[in-house]
Amino acid sequence: MTKHQRIGIFKRIPTLRTERLTLRRLNLSDCQDMYEYSRLPEVTEYLLWYPHDNPDQTYRNLEAVQASYKRGQFYDWAVVLTETGKMVGTCGFTSFDHEHGRAEIGYVLSPCVWGQGIAPEAVSAVMEFAFTELDINRVEAHYMEGNDRSRRVMEKCGMTFEGIFRQYMLVKGLYRNIGICALTRDGFTPRGCYQKEKPKHWLLR
Repeated sequence: MTKHQRIGIFKRIPTLRTERLTLRRLNLSDCQDMYEYSRLPEVTEYLLWYPHDNPDQTYRNLEAVQASYKRGQFYDWAVVLTETGKMVGTCGFTSFDHEHGRAEIGYVLSPCVWGQGIAPEAVSAVMEFAFTELDINRVEAHYMEGNDRSRRVMEKCGMTFEGIFRQYMLVKGLYRNIGICALTRDGFTPRGCYQKEKPKHWLLR
């Protein structure tokens, strides 16, 4: 798949449905739900960004996301509990290397759903999307050493731990060791993790 084709897909990011989740485009109306978790230090401890100071900061972030969607340059889905409609996090791709068939996946979830298997459910759907829809050969994920919860998610989704890059990133003033897990196409077994819905404006054609 070319970069141009990928941009076209994410300009009209499809909705994915799993057993318990709806993965859809992020909206400005997600501000309050996003702020609930993005303000928490325990959520951002192992992330590149600091806790949000107020809902206005979250809203501005979501405004920037809308602009990036229009350019096909934002690759995250909102993770929504289908039963309640509550948005509890995001999951998607942080980067692509189409020349080498690689994609990096990332995710963040509210503590209100930690320990419930929500993260592996969302990540498995996004990984399957990468292999079946984007012609990706290798999906990888990085985590800061110490974030054992994140590594367990990766391994539950079939990724293999490949090692630690020592002092690989300068994060919030500290050089952090970064672990990497990955799954390649030859080790991937389709499980029907999601159902894909076409964007509404496609249905109107």
